[in-house]
Amino acid sequence: MANNLEIPHQPVLLDEVVNNFQTEESGYFIDATLGYGGHSSAILESSPNLKLIGIDKDITAIEFSKKRLAKFGNRVEFFHGSFSEVIQELIKTKKPIIGVLADIGVSSLQFDKLERGFSFDSDNLDMRMNQTQDLTAEKIVNQYSEYDLDRIFKDYGEMRNSRKIAKLIVENRPIESGRDLSSLIAQVEFRKGGGTHPATQLFQAIRIEVNSELLELENLLNAVQTLRNVKVGIISFHSLEDRIVKNKFKEWTKSCICPPEVFRCGCRDNHNIGKILTRKPLVASKQESSKNRRSRSAKLRIFQIGE
Repeated sequence: MANNLEIPHQPVLLDEVVNNFQTEESGYFIDATLGYGGHSSAILESSPNLKLIGIDKDITAIEFSKKRLAKFGNRVEFFHGSFSEVIQELIKTKKPIIGVLADIGVSSLQFDKLERGFSFDSDNLDMRMNQTQDLTAEKIVNQYSEYDLDRIFKDYGEMRNSRKIAKLIVENRPIESGRDLSSLIAQVEFRKGGGTHPATQLFQAIRIEVNSELLELENLLNAVQTLRNVKVGIISFHSLEDRIVKNKFKEWTKSCICPPEVFRCGCRDNHNIGKILTRKPLVASKQESSKNRRSRSAKLRIFQIGE
């Protein structure tokens, strides 16, 4: 059945992921953002001794990947839910975990399916990765205070005109579709260089708020740092995510964690848990960038946690 599936999503940095994670070792590999199984399928093919655990908030993605990965039989387990929560339970029960990968972002299929409400052309405002949760983009746009809208636009969209846009939205409520919201923003914002839609940062900010994306990432990193002998890879798509990963990896290399104002080390100077394997993040090749536009902003950082 899997051979007849139409693959709806092209995973980014696939060669880079396989080249860095393939192994002859036995153990568990956790794909914390399973999606449509692209990375997982390649990892299972390249590393025959691995068992894989796939996690995703999106039940549609899990059901698709169950079919796609069926040929691997009992080498694969699936979990529906928040990766930052699921992984904490897996750490207690699955040993040894030797690899963790998270592709932080929205899949092409979620964007392309207008009913999911991620698109500028959607008839609704949803943006939920987990469709069972209560909070939607529509509730944020129509129920958040002007102050809170300003906050998320500034913090998650890095918008310089966040207050102006928040006021505009409040004055034009109710707003019921992605199309209406993007059209409203286009009236006051000009299309930026390279053809970027003027509502891009706004939609990013709302999506991050709906799905608690940055908190999820931070919780994931806090969970995996308790593991030992594991390689951790994070693919990010914008500066907010990449900054969190970069800073956390740098923190993990610090041996002394005393405050800078302390004259003499009192922390025993033994807090380093491993090493950064990617001095600079891995990015898409020119060939991949030309074929898959989404890959152009992708960055992969990898860390090896030691014993």
